[in-house]
Amino acid sequence: MKNYTLCKVKAIFISLFLLGSSFVSFGQGDSTAAVHFGFIFPLSTNGRHAAQYTNRFSLHAIAGLSKAETGLAIAGAANVVRQNVSGIQIAGAANVIGGSAAGVQIAGAANVIGKSASGVQIAGFSNIIKDHASGAQIAGFMNLAGSAGPAQVAGFTNITKGNAKGLQIAGFLNKAQDVNAQVSGFANIARNVKGIQLAGLINIADTSDYPIAIFNFIKSGEKSVAVSLDETMTTIASFRSGGRVLYGIAGVGYNFKDDRKDLYALEAGLGGHISLAKSLRLNVEAVSHSLTDFKGSHYFKNSLRILPALKIGQRFEIFAGPTINYVTYEREDNFDFVKKHIWKNNKSEDFQGVYFGFNTGIQIIL
Repeated sequence: MKNYTLCKVKAIFISLFLLGSSFVSFGQGDSTAAVHFGFIFPLSTNGRHAAQYTNRFSLHAIAGLSKAETGLAIAGAANVVRQNVSGIQIAGAANVIGGSAAGVQIAGAANVIGKSASGVQIAGFSNIIKDHASGAQIAGFMNLAGSAGPAQVAGFTNITKGNAKGLQIAGFLNKAQDVNAQVSGFANIARNVKGIQLAGLINIADTSDYPIAIFNFIKSGEKSVAVSLDETMTTIASFRSGGRVLYGIAGVGYNFKDDRKDLYALEAGLGGHISLAKSLRLNVEAVSHSLTDFKGSHYFKNSLRILPALKIGQRFEIFAGPTINYVTYEREDNFDFVKKHIWKNNKSEDFQGVYFGFNTGIQIIL
């Protein structure tokens, strides 16, 4: 039975070899093949001269080697192409292309392209493109390119040595020179950003008008340190950083109203500047704020602030304005900072309420 199966496999391979050979044509120092079948170099229909062939269709059990591919190439482990490819290349592990790629490259681990790429590259781990990637790159871990086009999406990081004309989305980090937009779970780094820069923690750029993160280090933007007071007698020292329009807020403080326990404050949020006059602007802020004694008592407040701000000289700015606040805390803590609410949930296990308040302070522009 085993001998019969082995003979059958040999017969299939010999048939494929003869079929591939029948479609081979020879030119001046160049060879083309309609089909290329094999296991691994040099066990294929193109034999030990496989690196000199341009193929329209390639199918290899393990790995295929060719000069160029113009149609469909499929390999169990790897497609290795010395020059250019077009069409579709699918490999269980890697597509390694010495020249340029046009079309679609799909690999279980990596697509490695020695020059430029257009179309779509999809890899379980990484897409590595030396020059310009004018299509879309999708990788489970990393996209690395000389410059990028419409989109780069990676589970961990996108790194582009030059410009990225489209959108970069990464689970951890994006890095480029000039870019349209960046979205990451931790940090974005760029030179000039036309659109938004959205990060879980940090944005860094020379120019970025719309950074969205807690910390934004924008060379053309603004950074300030502020001290503020609200209706609960909580004083906050905060750091604001951002671009011409949007900025992030991070602060710590202390509550002076509750004399039963020491309550420490933390706040984080986002804000936007609306210019009204040369020295007058409106700061609109959305902030999450919490008080805790670090022993089990917690007071949570989400606020929308409308803060007219007057600039005094080049460094100082004073601000004050109304806020609308949503608060929640355990009823047994009995935080009675505010007596009047415009809405209260009397049926919930925890206290929930909405009320109007205020916020005022002064900041130093760094």
